[in-house]
Amino acid sequence: MIPPFSHLIRLARAGFVLAREGVFALVDPAALPGGAQLGLKLARLLERPTTASGATRLSTALGALGPSYVKLGQFLATRPDVVGQAIAADLESLQDKMPPFPQDEAEAAIERALGRPVHGMFAAFGPPIAAASVAQVHRAEIETPTGRKAVAVKVLRPGIERSLSADIQAFFFAARLAERISAEARRLRLTEVVATLARSVTVELDLRLEAAAASEMADNVKDDPDFRVPEVEWDLTAHNVLTTEWVDGTPLSDRGALERRGLDLPKLGRTVIQSFLRHAVRDGFFHADMHPGNLFVDDAGRLVAVDFGIMGRLTEKERRFLAEILYGFISRDYRRTAEVHFEAGYVPSHHSVEAFMQAIRAIGEPIHNRSAEDISMAKLLTLLFEVTALFDMKTRPELLLLQKTMVVVEGVGRMLDPKLDMWRTAEPVVRTWLERHLGAAGRVEEAVGGVSEVGRFLGGVPGLLARGSRIAEQLDRATRDGIALAPETVAGIGEAEARRNRGTTLALWAIAVLLLLHLLG
Repeated sequence: MIPPFSHLIRLARAGFVLAREGVFALVDPAALPGGAQLGLKLARLLERPTTASGATRLSTALGALGPSYVKLGQFLATRPDVVGQAIAADLESLQDKMPPFPQDEAEAAIERALGRPVHGMFAAFGPPIAAASVAQVHRAEIETPTGRKAVAVKVLRPGIERSLSADIQAFFFAARLAERISAEARRLRLTEVVATLARSVTVELDLRLEAAAASEMADNVKDDPDFRVPEVEWDLTAHNVLTTEWVDGTPLSDRGALERRGLDLPKLGRTVIQSFLRHAVRDGFFHADMHPGNLFVDDAGRLVAVDFGIMGRLTEKERRFLAEILYGFISRDYRRTAEVHFEAGYVPSHHSVEAFMQAIRAIGEPIHNRSAEDISMAKLLTLLFEVTALFDMKTRPELLLLQKTMVVVEGVGRMLDPKLDMWRTAEPVVRTWLERHLGAAGRVEEAVGGVSEVGRFLGGVPGLLARGSRIAEQLDRATRDGIALAPETVAGIGEAEARRNRGTTLALWAIAVLLLLHLLG
């Protein structure tokens, strides 16, 4: 357990860097108690002159503070409800680039993790080609029955787990302190925000989980002709080492190289958007960090994604919600879009569907009077979530992550084709899913599922009746015992008969309750 004094030292250092970069200029002093307002004024005395915008100052400061704070910034980019839209947008550009750690340290970490010498596992093992806050990547080669195969080896930074753990404990300390002194901090549930960050970092620090995410997505897209995922080398993967197929391709961040290859960039932009929507709506499992550096075009012209440390999941209910609201805006069916929010339970039933429909129309109608390249699906979802807040819609972390990813994906699509028609691009994917799940085929599947449930229920009825019968017999035996003890008079017999009737009634109720519990289970 780290003592509070250590937390204070870490937080004091972070506070100094934030103050020096002018980050505290973003804080509204009116939301703070008197003592905190004084502290804010003193902190602002440390600001150094800069022409950078306030939001840019924050990303600069977090980058200077190191890996834990870079991760914090990237996470806060997914929570515009906490930091606001402007800051969240700026944090999207926070660069997760760090100096590489020495080659011998990387090789030693791999040997400890896999229990074999590096040069016994790899035919060749090169220097780091990319280094981020948590890990770095090396290009290597392995021997296969068909010859040498290039692979990418990702290795966690030595000591990163201990460092991140200490910083996250300090974040918890600061969040709990803030919630004690600030109503606004309690409203934003800062402790819960830090807990979510901690869970996210835990996943990123176990590379076996990233390998599992890549493997799951590979299964999902195996029949997609225009998108693929690198194959995982499970024998060369451990807690702090991940080995995958090497991707020979052109990164989407290099537009010049894409043009030199003669690729159809507008078509590639549509592929990016439609692939993301298929993953989110069709599979309920999407890559939540689809920036241009994580996307490549291979020699066959297929889109290839890498880095599966941050993933998003949507349940069937959330996928239906997303598909129906997008299609509602595409078709201008605002009543249906409003009804979906109520059916999903996102908007409390005491609100009026008509009033909510009116608010949605105010968002949707302007987009139909603008050219395709001016319509932002991500911005529309942002406006939608702002409006739903007026109708007591609670924050949905999974939808915020979806919104954040859509902002990034839309940016990639627009980079490839500035005139990309987002709605025409999205429509076939969304319509196909709705027809599949809400049309005739979906109703047949639902009916079959219902028949299966009924079949399982009927199969359990004999056992339920037997249990009910045993309860009835026990109650009836208790009734007979009662008769034997009763006085041998007409009045006594009448009282025993009444008890028998009550026993039968209780038995019937017991059977009914058992049936109900089975149905609910």
